[in-house]
Amino acid sequence: MGEQTLAVEFRNITKTFEHVIANSKVNFKVQRGTIHGIIGENGAGKSTAMNILFGMYPPDDGADDGADRGVDSVDSDASEIKIYNNPVKWNSPLDAIAHGIGMVHQHFMLANTENAVNNVILGEEPVFYALRKLPSFFRLIQTKKAVQKLKTLAKVFDFEIDWETSIEDLPVGVQQRIEILKLLYRNAEILILDEPTAVLNPVEIEALFVNLKKLKEQGKTVLIITHKLNEIMACTDEVTVFRHGKVVCSLKTKDTNIEALAELMVGRKISLQVSVPPRKELSKAPILEINNLVLYAHKKEKKKLDHISFSVLKGEIVGIAGVEGHGQSELAQILLCPNAKEFAIKGNINIFGKNILSLKTNQIRELGVSFIPENRQVQALLLDAALQENFLLGNHDKRELQFYNLLSLKKIKEKLLSIVRDYDIRPGNTNSLARQLSGGNQQKLVIARECYSQPKLLIASQPTRGVDIGAIQFIHEKIIQVRDDGAGVLLISSELEEILALSDRILVIYAGKIVAEFNRGDPSLSRIGYYMCGASERENVH
Repeated sequence: MGEQTLAVEFRNITKTFEHVIANSKVNFKVQRGTIHGIIGENGAGKSTAMNILFGMYPPDDGADDGADRGVDSVDSDASEIKIYNNPVKWNSPLDAIAHGIGMVHQHFMLANTENAVNNVILGEEPVFYALRKLPSFFRLIQTKKAVQKLKTLAKVFDFEIDWETSIEDLPVGVQQRIEILKLLYRNAEILILDEPTAVLNPVEIEALFVNLKKLKEQGKTVLIITHKLNEIMACTDEVTVFRHGKVVCSLKTKDTNIEALAELMVGRKISLQVSVPPRKELSKAPILEINNLVLYAHKKEKKKLDHISFSVLKGEIVGIAGVEGHGQSELAQILLCPNAKEFAIKGNINIFGKNILSLKTNQIRELGVSFIPENRQVQALLLDAALQENFLLGNHDKRELQFYNLLSLKKIKEKLLSIVRDYDIRPGNTNSLARQLSGGNQQKLVIARECYSQPKLLIASQPTRGVDIGAIQFIHEKIIQVRDDGAGVLLISSELEEILALSDRILVIYAGKIVAEFNRGDPSLSRIGYYMCGASERENVH
């Protein structure tokens, strides 16, 4: 493709936050009408670059920071972004949107209590022409006109959407389609998707890729930030690799492979296979025992969990496999907070023989339970608190962090610096706010805190969601180490490969029921996908 087909060009873009260089002399190009992958480790600068493109952050003024230029370096020292070969400068995302750029963030920007139509048209409401100059309070919105346009767009992309249902009651895959419709409704020509498959099941991922190719056929340009290299290989035309805030290369996807991309991302060879040593002799007494558990959602009086029973023994990893939305989230939530008001529970949940249904979260933790919740930002972190405060959550009673029964700031800082180094949490400034970390580094902070407490039972829900391939390997090793130290691990993951690689025992959940159980190495594991989709044993056999 020639120069005239460029949709986006970064030239010597640098961005610093206080003393942290997030982007350093970033240079890369995106061809119009292509799907372009943006990859890199957590904290490598890829999301920062895309947020600059969308107008969320202004780039620095172009002063030379002494850093090397990335690949594709240009002769001029000018620092600029070009859209369709024209230099641009945004004051806010509104400027980017006006130039045909849209972004779907990893954490969706939707009003949960509003329906799909209201979410899509918010800020772009069609009004009667004769009333367009009146104050917004007096303008009448042409909702029918908006719905007609939305239904036309949805039909093109085979989006099935219940337009009148509140966002909070829609599956996450449908929520993502609504986010994409928001961009198309505003006539976006350049679409940025940040970790678009992080919360999707395999069927939804396949449907997303089909629609991305439709967007490409329409001449639109798509930029995808992702950690999943198999998805880069499956749907992109070109890929740009970030490392330590710089672009290390841009190349055509057909000219590379997963192993080469992984090495480019982290600067070293990465093993893509998880090596799990055999578990030791198991205790027959269960750490976690769930008996005939039924969970109702008060709001709809619908069973989320339907008479499930299983146990987790000392020194084993029990994996829960299933397409997302079949009760896994609710199971993790009640283990963390069994008194949640939105649920009604029947049955028993015992930890070390103690029924926890009447206990508070802190009392459950005191039994030796650690949690890695699926939503780190809502359930695990104080986003506007520093790393130090977040590390202390649940660890404030540790003797090694105290001096004469009082918390020692010196000891806390020393321990935290050690953990930040061991877990490679970037940036390594312990005074940084949790909000300032990338999603993957937030996740590493949560896992570091929960593993530091030396749990007897670890409940890990989506532990590698939004995490790069190098960190995934590290997190897997930590989970195995927790098991080998004698704890029981309940692993809940939408990543089937993760479940298969780590679990000593696998339970398949469908429609809130445990429908199958397998041991590691069971030859019938090849049938797991059938159970995940609701097939019966008879259907499996035939």
